[in-house]
Amino acid sequence: MSKVKLKTNRGAAKRFKKTGSGGYKHRQSFRNHILTKKSSKRVRQLRHMQNVSDSDVAAIRQMLPNG
Repeated sequence: MSKVKLKTNRGAAKRFKKTGSGGYKHRQSFRNHILTKKSSKRVRQLRHMQNVSDSDVAAIRQMLPNG
């Protein structure tokens, strides 16, 4: 019986990282451009990675079969 290799979605691989507990984290949006009108507090709080919501984990797991 031959084992079928699954291709990783390369776009998703660049955007999501697996956490130790099996979830996924991603970079926050709204931090690329037009930063001058956003307050320092808002930009500072967007620095950190955020966990992917539970409803989206199954879709990401399918796009990243090898972790």
